Amino acid sequence: MAQTRPNAAQPRPEAAQPPTAARPSNGSVPDGRLAVIYSEAFLDSKAGIARFNTLLGTLNNEFKDRQNELQALQQKIVALQDELTKLQKDGASSVVPVEQIRTKSDSLDQLKKDYQRKGEDGQDRYNKRRAEIFQPLNDDIGKALEVYAKAHNISVIIDGSQVPMVYAADALDITRAFIVDFNSKNPATASVAAPK
Repeated sequence: MAQTRPNAAQPRPEAAQPPTAARPSNGSVPDGRLAVIYSEAFLDSKAGIARFNTLLGTLNNEFKDRQNELQALQQKIVALQDELTKLQKDGASSVVPVEQIRTKSDSLDQLKKDYQRKGEDGQDRYNKRRAEIFQPLNDDIGKALEVYAKAHNISVIIDGSQVPMVYAADALDITRAFIVDFNSKNPATASVAAPK
């Protein structure tokens, strides 16, 4: 059986072409670059943004007394727990009155409640103060990233610490270059406002 060829006079189906509305216009196409930054590296104590470490030291000094108080409470809890365990062992042999064990147990429960309450209160205050102290630095970093992007003709910067990525070429990573640039323009000795 022979195949028939289409007649030249018959219209041939055109190759599939996108509709004219989907074709790119003759307008200008943006020439931008994409970059990736890993903001978690800003916190590195040796190679990160120096002001983070300065602020963190200031923050930790502000809460040093609270931390020491919590550690002292924790030591009391451990000591009282050990004492209660010993009393309970001795109580089994009827050497220690039950009331003494109950009193120690109540004291231990109260210490644990105090420790938990003070710990939660301290953590809340710490988090609030941390946000207060770090907000101006975060604002400065945001502005500096914008300036850096414009200076290097970067259209989009993606934070690889915040956005899950499957792959990013090393050439796209501007983290180290940005940190060096930021540290050179922003000394670590910036002042911190006193807590309100």
